[in-house]
Amino acid sequence: MRKLIVTTIMSLDGYFEGPGGNVMALPMDPRFDEHNVQRLREADTLLLGRTTFDGFKSFWPAMPDNPDVSADTRETGRLNNAIQKVVVSDSLTTEQTDPWSDTTRIVRRAAAHKEIAELKAGPGRDIVTFGSHILFNDLLAAGLVDELHVILGSTVLGGGTPAFTTGLAPLKVIDAQTFADSDNIVIRYAPR
Repeated sequence: MRKLIVTTIMSLDGYFEGPGGNVMALPMDPRFDEHNVQRLREADTLLLGRTTFDGFKSFWPAMPDNPDVSADTRETGRLNNAIQKVVVSDSLTTEQTDPWSDTTRIVRRAAAHKEIAELKAGPGRDIVTFGSHILFNDLLAAGLVDELHVILGSTVLGGGTPAFTTGLAPLKVIDAQTFADSDNIVIRYAPR
């Protein structure tokens, strides 16, 4: 059975983006990039909500050839361009998936739990979700998330969008990783 792994960054006070939707208020450092590219290396499906998908497709396609970004960023762009994508959205159309039309499948919200459970039961490698906090909260509440990787950023935002909006989702810590060259901490959780 495939694992669904959600990766998100969060401030010390629990926000996944700052005031005004500013996700760049969080400390996305080289260790953040390294963690995310490793998740993509181990996956063959990227599961996203509409807002994150739109942000990704406006940014990542040009990164593999950008000499001004890190090697991890170039690799992340290459992997994002190639990986199969499933987007949960009631409004996205096939025409709006360009330049990733050949690698993107749209799933409507009403069918999402069933389709994701079927994906998990099928053959393949990990399914990974980045961002997409509305989607991952829904999947967490539905018991479909196998691991939750929280990158705890060393900042207090004082406002923004809370990372978690679901009710009870009992979790247990699998492990936590600190780094000598980063103030971020990666904490891996699994459902209890």
